[in-house]
Amino acid sequence: MLIIPAIDLRGGKVVRLFQGKFNREKVYSSDPVKAAKHWARQGAKFLHIVDLDGALNGTPKNLKAVKWIAAKVGIPFEFGGGVRSLEMISKLLALGAQRVILGTKAASDAAFLKKAKKKFGEKIIVSIDAKDGKVLTRGWNQQGSKTALDFAAEIKKTGFKQLIYTDISKDGTLSGPNIKGIRELLRETGLNIIASGGVSDLEDLMKLKKLERKGVIAVIVGKALYEGRFTLAEAMKLA
Repeated sequence: MLIIPAIDLRGGKVVRLFQGKFNREKVYSSDPVKAAKHWARQGAKFLHIVDLDGALNGTPKNLKAVKWIAAKVGIPFEFGGGVRSLEMISKLLALGAQRVILGTKAASDAAFLKKAKKKFGEKIIVSIDAKDGKVLTRGWNQQGSKTALDFAAEIKKTGFKQLIYTDISKDGTLSGPNIKGIRELLRETGLNIIASGGVSDLEDLMKLKKLERKGVIAVIVGKALYEGRFTLAEAMKLA
Protein backbone atom coordinates (compact mmCIF):
# COMPACT_ATOMS: atom_id res chain seq x y z
CA MET A 1 0.00 0.00 0.00
CA LEU A 2 1.52 3.26 -1.14
CA ILE A 3 1.51 6.34 1.11
CA ILE A 4 1.11 9.52 -0.96
CA PRO A 5 1.71 12.94 0.65
CA ALA A 6 -0.70 15.62 -0.52
CA ILE A 7 0.31 19.09 -1.65
CA ASP A 8 -2.73 21.35 -2.01
CA LEU A 9 -1.95 24.65 -3.69
CA ARG A 10 -3.79 27.93 -3.29
CA GLY A 11 -2.33 31.27 -4.24
CA GLY A 12 1.06 29.65 -4.70
CA LYS A 13 1.10 28.34 -1.12
CA VAL A 14 0.72 24.87 0.39
CA VAL A 15 -2.52 24.76 2.36
CA ARG A 16 -5.07 22.40 3.84
CA LEU A 17 -8.80 23.05 3.90
CA PHE A 18 -11.36 21.74 6.38
CA GLN A 19 -13.97 19.65 4.50
CA GLY A 20 -13.03 21.50 1.32
CA LYS A 21 -14.22 24.84 2.70
CA PHE A 22 -12.19 27.69 1.26
CA ASN A 23 -12.93 29.91 4.26
CA ARG A 24 -11.32 27.34 6.56
CA GLU A 25 -7.78 27.29 5.26
CA LYS A 26 -4.50 26.72 7.05
CA VAL A 27 -1.22 27.63 5.33
CA TYR A 28 1.67 25.21 5.90
CA SER A 29 4.27 26.59 3.50
CA SER A 30 4.75 29.49 1.12
CA ASP A 31 7.16 27.38 -0.94
CA PRO A 32 5.62 24.35 -2.74
CA VAL A 33 9.01 23.20 -4.03
CA LYS A 34 10.42 23.19 -0.50
CA ALA A 35 7.42 21.17 0.69
CA ALA A 36 7.82 18.66 -2.14
CA LYS A 37 11.55 18.33 -1.43
CA HIS A 38 10.74 17.69 2.24
CA TRP A 39 8.51 14.74 1.36
CA ALA A 40 11.11 13.48 -1.11
CA ARG A 41 13.77 13.52 1.61
CA GLN A 42 11.37 11.65 3.89
CA GLY A 43 11.17 8.88 1.31
CA ALA A 44 8.00 9.68 -0.66
CA LYS A 45 7.70 7.68 -3.87
CA PHE A 46 4.80 9.68 -5.29
CA LEU A 47 3.03 13.01 -4.66
CA HIS A 48 -0.58 14.11 -4.96
CA ILE A 49 -0.78 17.74 -6.08
CA VAL A 50 -4.08 19.61 -6.25
CA ASP A 51 -4.62 23.12 -7.58
CA LEU A 52 -7.45 24.42 -5.39
CA ASP A 53 -7.65 27.69 -7.33
CA GLY A 54 -8.01 25.66 -10.50
CA ALA A 55 -10.73 23.46 -9.05
CA LEU A 56 -12.72 26.54 -8.09
CA ASN A 57 -12.14 28.54 -11.29
CA GLY A 58 -12.13 25.81 -13.93
CA THR A 59 -8.52 26.08 -15.10
CA PRO A 60 -5.20 25.44 -13.28
CA LYS A 61 -3.69 28.56 -11.69
CA ASN A 62 -0.54 27.17 -10.05
CA LEU A 63 1.29 25.68 -13.03
CA LYS A 64 4.51 27.54 -12.22
CA ALA A 65 4.76 25.61 -8.96
CA VAL A 66 4.07 22.35 -10.80
CA LYS A 67 6.79 23.11 -13.32
CA TRP A 68 9.35 23.80 -10.60
CA ILE A 69 8.40 20.70 -8.62
CA ALA A 70 8.84 18.58 -11.75
CA ALA A 71 12.22 20.17 -12.47
CA LYS A 72 13.70 20.27 -8.98
CA VAL A 73 12.21 17.40 -6.96
CA GLY A 74 12.51 14.42 -9.24
CA ILE A 75 9.81 12.08 -7.93
CA PRO A 76 6.61 11.19 -9.81
CA PHE A 77 3.41 13.09 -9.07
CA GLU A 78 -0.22 13.28 -10.10
CA PHE A 79 -1.97 16.61 -10.61
CA GLY A 80 -5.59 17.71 -10.51
CA GLY A 81 -7.70 20.80 -10.10
CA GLY A 82 -9.47 22.56 -12.96
CA VAL A 83 -8.40 20.12 -15.67
CA ARG A 84 -11.25 20.27 -18.15
CA SER A 85 -9.75 19.87 -21.63
CA LEU A 86 -7.63 17.40 -23.57
CA GLU A 87 -5.21 20.23 -24.30
CA MET A 88 -4.65 20.87 -20.59
CA ILE A 89 -4.04 17.17 -19.98
CA SER A 90 -1.37 17.20 -22.69
CA LYS A 91 0.19 20.35 -21.21
CA LEU A 92 0.37 18.86 -17.72
CA LEU A 93 1.93 15.63 -18.96
CA ALA A 94 4.47 17.71 -20.90
CA LEU A 95 5.24 19.68 -17.72
CA GLY A 96 6.15 16.45 -15.98
CA ALA A 97 3.02 15.03 -14.33
CA GLN A 98 3.00 11.24 -14.42
CA ARG A 99 -0.78 11.22 -14.44
CA VAL A 100 -3.59 13.76 -14.46
CA ILE A 101 -6.62 13.69 -12.18
CA LEU A 102 -10.09 14.35 -13.60
CA GLY A 103 -12.95 15.21 -11.27
CA THR A 104 -15.58 17.74 -12.32
CA LYS A 105 -15.19 17.17 -16.06
CA ALA A 106 -15.27 13.39 -15.68
CA ALA A 107 -18.42 13.54 -13.55
CA SER A 108 -20.27 15.89 -15.89
CA ASP A 109 -19.15 14.77 -19.36
CA ALA A 110 -19.06 11.03 -20.05
CA ALA A 111 -18.13 11.58 -23.70
CA PHE A 112 -15.09 13.63 -22.70
CA LEU A 113 -14.01 10.96 -20.24
CA LYS A 114 -14.11 8.33 -22.96
CA LYS A 115 -12.02 10.55 -25.27
CA ALA A 116 -9.48 11.20 -22.51
CA LYS A 117 -9.22 7.49 -21.69
CA LYS A 118 -8.77 6.58 -25.35
CA LYS A 119 -6.08 9.21 -25.91
CA PHE A 120 -4.14 9.07 -22.63
CA GLY A 121 -4.92 5.66 -21.15
CA GLU A 122 -3.42 5.11 -17.70
CA LYS A 123 -2.05 8.65 -17.66
CA ILE A 124 -5.55 9.59 -16.50
CA ILE A 125 -7.10 8.80 -13.12
CA VAL A 126 -10.58 9.82 -12.03
CA SER A 127 -11.32 11.22 -8.60
CA ILE A 128 -14.68 10.62 -6.92
CA ASP A 129 -15.19 13.43 -4.42
CA ALA A 130 -18.32 12.70 -2.42
CA LYS A 131 -20.27 13.86 0.59
CA ASP A 132 -23.14 11.85 2.06
CA GLY A 133 -22.77 9.52 -0.89
CA LYS A 134 -23.31 12.24 -3.52
CA VAL A 135 -20.64 13.48 -5.93
CA LEU A 136 -19.57 17.11 -5.56
CA THR A 137 -17.88 19.09 -8.34
CA ARG A 138 -16.44 22.55 -9.09
CA GLY A 139 -14.16 22.79 -6.11
CA TRP A 140 -16.57 20.67 -4.06
CA ASN A 141 -19.15 23.47 -4.22
CA GLN A 142 -21.76 21.91 -6.50
CA GLN A 143 -23.79 18.79 -5.79
CA GLY A 144 -25.65 16.90 -8.47
CA SER A 145 -27.85 13.83 -8.36
CA LYS A 146 -25.09 11.36 -9.17
CA THR A 147 -24.03 9.02 -6.39
CA ALA A 148 -20.49 7.85 -5.77
CA LEU A 149 -21.52 4.30 -6.68
CA ASP A 150 -23.17 5.40 -9.94
CA PHE A 151 -20.10 7.41 -10.90
CA ALA A 152 -17.79 4.52 -10.03
CA ALA A 153 -19.84 2.24 -12.29
CA GLU A 154 -19.42 4.73 -15.15
CA ILE A 155 -15.68 4.89 -14.53
CA LYS A 156 -15.41 1.11 -14.63
CA LYS A 157 -17.51 0.89 -17.81
CA THR A 158 -15.18 3.40 -19.46
CA GLY A 159 -12.30 1.01 -18.83
CA PHE A 160 -10.55 2.35 -15.76
CA LYS A 161 -9.12 -0.10 -13.25
CA GLN A 162 -8.60 2.34 -10.36
CA LEU A 163 -9.89 5.59 -8.91
CA ILE A 164 -9.29 8.11 -6.16
CA TYR A 165 -12.03 8.28 -3.55
CA THR A 166 -12.31 11.25 -1.19
CA ASP A 167 -14.96 11.60 1.48
CA ILE A 168 -15.27 15.38 1.65
CA SER A 169 -16.88 15.33 5.08
CA LYS A 170 -13.69 13.67 6.36
CA ASP A 171 -11.10 15.67 4.45
CA GLY A 172 -8.89 17.83 6.65
CA THR A 173 -10.76 16.83 9.80
CA LEU A 174 -8.40 14.22 11.31
CA SER A 175 -11.54 12.25 12.21
CA GLY A 176 -10.68 8.96 10.53
CA PRO A 177 -11.39 7.70 6.99
CA ASN A 178 -14.81 6.56 5.78
CA ILE A 179 -14.08 2.85 6.00
CA LYS A 180 -17.72 1.94 5.35
CA GLY A 181 -17.84 3.96 2.13
CA ILE A 182 -14.52 2.53 0.95
CA ARG A 183 -15.67 -1.03 1.67
CA GLU A 184 -18.87 -0.40 -0.28
CA LEU A 185 -17.01 0.91 -3.31
CA LEU A 186 -14.62 -2.04 -3.23
CA ARG A 187 -17.47 -4.53 -2.94
CA GLU A 188 -19.74 -2.99 -5.58
CA THR A 189 -17.15 -2.07 -8.22
CA GLY A 190 -14.14 -4.36 -7.88
CA LEU A 191 -11.95 -1.37 -8.74
CA ASN A 192 -8.68 -0.55 -7.00
CA ILE A 193 -9.00 2.48 -4.76
CA ILE A 194 -6.66 5.24 -3.65
CA ALA A 195 -8.27 6.37 -0.40
CA SER A 196 -8.26 9.99 0.69
CA GLY A 197 -9.72 12.00 3.54
CA GLY A 198 -9.67 11.84 7.31
CA VAL A 199 -6.51 9.91 8.15
CA SER A 200 -5.45 11.03 11.64
CA ASP A 201 -3.06 8.42 13.01
CA LEU A 202 -1.26 5.16 12.30
CA GLU A 203 -4.28 3.20 13.50
CA ASP A 204 -6.30 4.68 10.63
CA LEU A 205 -3.61 3.55 8.22
CA MET A 206 -3.73 0.08 9.74
CA LYS A 207 -7.48 -0.08 9.08
CA LEU A 208 -6.87 0.79 5.44
CA LYS A 209 -3.95 -1.62 5.24
CA LYS A 210 -6.37 -4.41 6.16
CA LEU A 211 -8.31 -3.56 2.98
CA GLU A 212 -5.25 -3.84 0.75
CA ARG A 213 -6.12 -7.33 -0.46
CA LYS A 214 -9.59 -6.10 -1.36
CA GLY A 215 -8.19 -3.29 -3.49
CA VAL A 216 -6.98 -0.31 -1.41
CA ILE A 217 -3.70 0.23 -3.23
CA ALA A 218 -2.70 3.63 -1.80
CA VAL A 219 -3.63 6.29 0.73
CA ILE A 220 -3.34 10.04 0.25
CA VAL A 221 -2.33 11.74 3.50
CA GLY A 222 -2.33 15.46 4.09
CA LYS A 223 -3.09 17.17 7.37
CA ALA A 224 -1.91 14.30 9.60
CA LEU A 225 1.57 14.57 8.09
CA TYR A 226 1.65 18.37 8.17
CA GLU A 227 0.49 18.38 11.80
CA GLY A 228 3.11 15.80 12.78
CA ARG A 229 0.64 13.12 13.90
CA PHE A 230 3.16 10.63 12.50
CA THR A 231 6.11 10.75 10.14
CA LEU A 232 6.10 9.63 6.55
CA ALA A 233 8.75 7.04 7.46
CA GLU A 234 6.47 5.58 10.14
CA ALA A 235 3.54 5.47 7.71
CA MET A 236 5.60 3.83 4.99
CA LYS A 237 6.95 1.22 7.40
CA LEU A 238 3.44 0.31 8.46
CA ALA A 239 2.16 0.21 4.89
